[in-house]
Amino acid sequence: MTLRVLLADDHALMREGLRALLAASPGIEVIGEVGNGRDAVRRAGELRPDVVVMDISMPDLNGVEAARQIRARSPASRVIMLSMHSSTEHVFRAFDAGASGYVLKESAGAEVIAALQAVHAGRQYLSPSLREAYAQATRRPAAASPLESLSARERQVLQLVVEGRSSAEIALLVHLSPKTVETYRSRLMKKLGVGDVPSLVKFAIQHGLTPPG
Repeated sequence: MTLRVLLADDHALMREGLRALLAASPGIEVIGEVGNGRDAVRRAGELRPDVVVMDISMPDLNGVEAARQIRARSPASRVIMLSMHSSTEHVFRAFDAGASGYVLKESAGAEVIAALQAVHAGRQYLSPSLREAYAQATRRPAAASPLESLSARERQVLQLVVEGRSSAEIALLVHLSPKTVETYRSRLMKKLGVGDVPSLVKFAIQHGLTPPG
C-alpha cells in the first residue's frame, strides 16, 4: 500500500529536497506541496494524506496551529513536525497539538523515512538527539508556556501581527472586523506583558510562531 504524503514548508529548496528523497523510497508518494500553514490545513482537508510532513515555523499559520486544525478536520492524517528548534517546549507544544513525530531539520534527510514509517504504524517518533532531554522533562512538572495564556484566535492574530499585517488585512484573513482584531491585539500584548511590536516579534520567533527573518 502506498503511503501518501503532503509536504508543507515555506522554503522551496527544502520541499524539493524532501520530494526527491521520498520519490526515491518505494511505497511513498508525495501527493501535494504547500508553502504556508493555512494552505496546509486546506490541502490536507482536500487530499486526506496519510501523513503531513510540516515545518513548525511557517507564514500565515505556524505548524503547531496547523497541526491542531489538521488533526481536528482529518483525524486519520498523521503529522510529522520538522523543526530547527530543539527545546522541549517546542516538542511538547507539537505533540500537544496532535503531531505524531518531531524531527530536527538538521537531521531530516536521515530520519524522515524512519519517522514516516513509525507514525504510519501508529507510533510516535522523536529525533534521537532529543529523546533523553524529552524523557527527563516528562518526569518533571511541566512549566507552563506563555502561549498557554492565549486563546487559539489570539495566537493566530499574534502571528499575523508580527508578520507585518495590518488590522484590516488580518480582519479579512480571519473573518473578523478590524475593531475586533485591535481588541485581540491589545489583549494578547497585555497577557504577554509586551509593550511594542519589536518585542512581540522577538517573542514569536523564540516560540516558533513565525520564521525568523
